[in-house]
Amino acid sequence: MERGGGAFAGTRLPFLLLLLLLPLPGLMLSGALWRPSAWHCSLSATCECEFLPDLTGLECELALSLVGQPLARQLVLQGLKSFVQDPEPAKPLVLSFHGSTGTGKTYLTSLLARHLFRTPYVHRFSPLIHFPHADHLQQYKDDLRNWIQGNLTRCSRSLFLFDEMDDLQPGLMDVVAPFLGSSWVVFGTNYRKAIFVFISNTGADQINRMALELWRDRRDREEISRRDLEASILEAISKDPQNGFWRSGILEQNLIDIFVPFLPLRQHHVKQCVVNEMAGQGLTPSPDVVDGVADSFSYFPEEEKIFSSTGCKTVSSRIPFFL
Repeated sequence: MERGGGAFAGTRLPFLLLLLLLPLPGLMLSGALWRPSAWHCSLSATCECEFLPDLTGLECELALSLVGQPLARQLVLQGLKSFVQDPEPAKPLVLSFHGSTGTGKTYLTSLLARHLFRTPYVHRFSPLIHFPHADHLQQYKDDLRNWIQGNLTRCSRSLFLFDEMDDLQPGLMDVVAPFLGSSWVVFGTNYRKAIFVFISNTGADQINRMALELWRDRRDREEISRRDLEASILEAISKDPQNGFWRSGILEQNLIDIFVPFLPLRQHHVKQCVVNEMAGQGLTPSPDVVDGVADSFSYFPEEEKIFSSTGCKTVSSRIPFFL
């Protein structure tokens, strides 16, 4: 939902429905609305809407730029390969990303959008931008249901990203749950080829605790498996009444296919983030700059200072101070 975000901040339903019938700006300029394929996409369950997944490119970029997250990389690639290779999936692919700030959750969603969807069919929702007022909950629910249904009618190959699930109003996700199951259609719309990704900090304490315990046992953090963390993440979400998943039916109906844990980053990971960022800016990484930026971060726990408190989140803004 990177375009037209204001639609959820108080737009009347008829106007929203009108927006759903209009093409996105890029399509208007290209005249794509009038191509026969555009009409076919809105009527057929088989239309791929220019869905051209580059899983090889995604795997390569994840290996190079998603720092310190081998488990997340493995889980996401496995889930995507199985889903994309199935011409008639039984349900949408539903992923839930969990971990501390700055560990790569949002960055990974940007890579998914880049390598899977070379079209406007990527929709990102933010609580502060799209659902800011608690007293507008029913309007937001109606708008969100219509937005998802309208865009899936236009293209069943769509990506829906929900940021900051911790700040999402409980109750809003009630209208999303019906789109995540294994039924053939919802509200007359085929939706089984869609991908939904939820991003949350909930569960970070459990993930960080396990990583710290492994370090203290002199074991590698990369030994952590999905099985080690999934139950504790699910428990953390289930017990948090302020979380967007609260009593939505998504957890109760087991609609999430993969809980993806993002591990806390150590100082050498932060240094790698600095190197990657400088290279991306066309700068030559120098040891003095890399070490200076990494040393400027705070690390926890207070005694051992093992993991970055903010991951790699502010690397870009810190680099100029050390050049």
